[in-house]
Amino acid sequence: MSTESITTAPRASWWRRLYTQSPTLLAGLAIALGIVVGAFVIIFTSPVVLRSWRHIFSSGGAILSALKITVDNVGAAYRAMFTGSVISPTLLWHSLTTGHGWTTTLTPLSETLTYATPLLIASIGVGIAFQTGIFNIGANGQAQMGGIGGAAVGSMIHVPMVIHLPLTLLAGILGGVLVGLVPGLLKAYTGAHEVIVTLMFNYVVAAFLIFSVLSTALQQPGQSNDISRTIDASAQLPPLFGVASGLRVSYGIFVAAAVIVFAWWFLERSSLGFEFRVTGQNPQAARASGISPRFIIIAVFCVSGGLAGLAGTVQMQSTTHYIDGGFLIGNAGIGFTAITVALLGRNKPVGIMWGALLFAALGVGGRAMQAATGIPLDLATIIQSFVVLLVATPVMITEIFRLRNVETQRIQLATQGWGS
Repeated sequence: MSTESITTAPRASWWRRLYTQSPTLLAGLAIALGIVVGAFVIIFTSPVVLRSWRHIFSSGGAILSALKITVDNVGAAYRAMFTGSVISPTLLWHSLTTGHGWTTTLTPLSETLTYATPLLIASIGVGIAFQTGIFNIGANGQAQMGGIGGAAVGSMIHVPMVIHLPLTLLAGILGGVLVGLVPGLLKAYTGAHEVIVTLMFNYVVAAFLIFSVLSTALQQPGQSNDISRTIDASAQLPPLFGVASGLRVSYGIFVAAAVIVFAWWFLERSSLGFEFRVTGQNPQAARASGISPRFIIIAVFCVSGGLAGLAGTVQMQSTTHYIDGGFLIGNAGIGFTAITVALLGRNKPVGIMWGALLFAALGVGGRAMQAATGIPLDLATIIQSFVVLLVATPVMITEIFRLRNVETQRIQLATQGWGS
């Protein structure tokens, strides 16, 4: 064997491990492909770009002009998306050199963190259920009930902040647990399918939300509209940099950070978290080792629902400080987005954190892009959907980039609960 082959073998082995066993790399490639797909959508839907390519044979430099127009339009769209969700380098330099304009400079990042905070908490709750083989798609209803509980305690109980704030957070958790507990009991004792039950409960809670803000003491006094009382200042999660700063990012980010730490400890260090993971990976082995399936099912729904409820009350405590009939409905339904974020993050707390930040940035940046360039916000949704499609089907990534021996078992979504 030659000296050259001996020295290059370890290097080849190192590159092979990097390119064939890294879930982070696969997620990165999926995001990159999503951005490329988004660029093609911009090209094929932009009248200016299409018009320039129709006239590429009209003159010698027409093709170069068409290329320039294409690059400019795609670049403007993604530049607006980045500066609208993260930061503008120009504004940052201005603030650094003058000491002024920090509110304008940091507003995009503040909005991204504001949206990502409850999304991250709900996504971790969904991810924990996924790791156990339970497909919880009722997180949005659980988050709504958490908002209802938090709004009730925050507005109708008057105690010092040191008691009121944690009590409001606890009320949100208990609201989510209550909604999660019913599907858990039905599945554990009757075998009801969790997908159907949790899906239906979203509609039940949405109807209960309307009832709560229209026909109970929670409704704002003197109002006939579907709006609740405003929670006391002692129950609010105030802006991190103060109200005067104009930045909405709140102390809720510390709640989200605590949830990340809790989820990591729970899944990796606690005995109950170990039972969750064992049940998700091999239900038969878990049952044979003495783990009670009924107990695990109920516990999973309590933990997952509780975190979703916490997300709902954190959303309310950080932004509006009240709820209305449209709370977490439509595009604001973080419980549904949480499913895709959990998938993107491989159901791991740290991965979910990056997935939530990505989705929040795409959502916030998409609105900025639409305002700056006129390109519809739907482009951000297309990128999100394509990224999730690729992450959910790692075989597509391995074939597109000719990767081999990828450890797909580690990155597939745990869905044993679908048919159990």
